[in-house]
Amino acid sequence: MRKLTSLTKNIRSKNAGPFWITIDIFFKNKKNFIYVSENLKNEKISNILQIDPFKLKRFDIKDLNVIKFSFPRVNIQGSRLDRDMHGASFSTLFEQIVI
Repeated sequence: MRKLTSLTKNIRSKNAGPFWITIDIFFKNKKNFIYVSENLKNEKISNILQIDPFKLKRFDIKDLNVIKFSFPRVNIQGSRLDRDMHGASFSTLFEQIVI
């Protein structure tokens, strides 16, 4: 088992508008992309994020060796309860995922 960060070139999270967060996982090579694509389940991600699995969107982009996750923000960007205006803190969480 390895941490996701050891298999990737970069993990970034950001806003996808005021209502959504997107996380892009860029892999070092095709082998790592395939391994993670086959072994990282949506259920695991939705459990980590504490969201309904049906609200999680996943895009495996084979030609670019990228997996992208998008999900609704808990609080609207810039609202009184928002603690991460740019959605950047999720990348740190994803770096710690063990596969």
